[in-house]
Amino acid sequence: MSLKYQFAAFAAFSCLTFTSFSALADDHAFTEGAVVNVSSIRTVDGKFDDYMKWLGTTWKAQNEAAKKAGDLVSYQVISVQPRGPDDPDLYLVLTYKNWAALDGALAKGDALSKQFEGSVTAANQAQSDRAKIRRVLGSSTMQVLDLK
Repeated sequence: MSLKYQFAAFAAFSCLTFTSFSALADDHAFTEGAVVNVSSIRTVDGKFDDYMKWLGTTWKAQNEAAKKAGDLVSYQVISVQPRGPDDPDLYLVLTYKNWAALDGALAKGDALSKQFEGSVTAANQAQSDRAKIRRVLGSSTMQVLDLK
């Protein structure tokens, strides 16, 4: 993580901490908002279009099904310019209404795997095969705090 992002994260954390202390005497200065999961992806050189095709088909269909079921609020693919070989070139952003939307996530994911990949085993193999066209650098799940 670059120094600029570390500083921004520290500044945001400090502001939130000081805001929280002043809110202890009164009501909180925020309400708990959506829960967001961001996955950092680096596509293999020459495989960007292949990965985007998969995102536009299977991944999109799975997320549309999750939205229809009420488990997912929205999803996005965000392109970013990597600064080095270990930086992401894509962020996959999933937004859920709240933490409760993640309850039973394993069973929900298995149901989607069976629906779109045929079986959990086939979905696991497809996940493994995608390693040829992209690397998952990590993910973070966080909650939006909506200021009042």
